[in-house]
Amino acid sequence: MTYDRLVCANCAAPVSEGRCPVCRASRERLQQQTGFLGGVSPAALVALLVVLIALTALLAHQTV
Repeated sequence: MTYDRLVCANCAAPVSEGRCPVCRASRERLQQQTGFLGGVSPAALVALLVVLIALTALLAHQTV
């Protein structure tokens, strides 16, 4: 989940702006949680999956 669309319950401002201590703490926690594929869009993940499936099919076809 990205913090750019979250609204703080404490100050009613976007969390990405970090207006209050609660916003800043949530923003820091979310930034630390982003892992290996945290910044990749879902469309890019689907494209990567399609490429991997195509490569697997190509390799399977060549070995037959």
